[in-house]
Amino acid sequence: MDSAPSPTHGAHSATAAEPAPPPLPVKLVIAGGFGVGKTTAVGAISEIRPLTTEAAITEVAAGVDDLTHTPGKTTTTVAMDFGVITIDPTLKLYLFGTPGQDRFGFMWDDVVEGALGGLVIVDTRRLDDCYAAVDYFEHKDIPFAVAVNAFDGEVQHELDEVRWALDVSEHIPLTVFDARDTGSVRDALLVVLDVAVARAKSAEPA
Repeated sequence: MDSAPSPTHGAHSATAAEPAPPPLPVKLVIAGGFGVGKTTAVGAISEIRPLTTEAAITEVAAGVDDLTHTPGKTTTTVAMDFGVITIDPTLKLYLFGTPGQDRFGFMWDDVVEGALGGLVIVDTRRLDDCYAAVDYFEHKDIPFAVAVNAFDGEVQHELDEVRWALDVSEHIPLTVFDARDTGSVRDALLVVLDVAVARAKSAEPA
């Protein structure tokens, strides 16, 4: 006579595997002056079609914005860029690119709200245009890193010279990247994450 099956027989097989938790959403901001490569960087890495708020550069705007080093630029971001990249199953980055011109600076507070950190993109051909972004993150006390965009594969100044010119503190990472290259943009964003995590750990009670 067959014995009755154990009440627990098959319990493990009947229990469905618990679904993995969704990736942690993290907001990062990509900032910098006019034409430094913010929109390009978001577009290079986003896994969705980036949301951009660009407008054509009119004759009036061309008279205000310096197009000397970007003669082929025909549009400019007037509000923000937005993209998404999943770093791994546990982490998804939501990227917000700021407008570069001073006249759109009033939007920065809204764009940066809730951001874990920022990546300030620098064009060494126009360092003067990059002071505002560096100052903004320093005064807001938001963790950030500085990435020099290697236009045409090269930069005009050594990193030590860039750090001195922008008066960037030694504890702030300064790196070179290519805003057109997915892997290069990813590496720059990971530097920002490292800075933000280190800040968070330092703020934890002993």
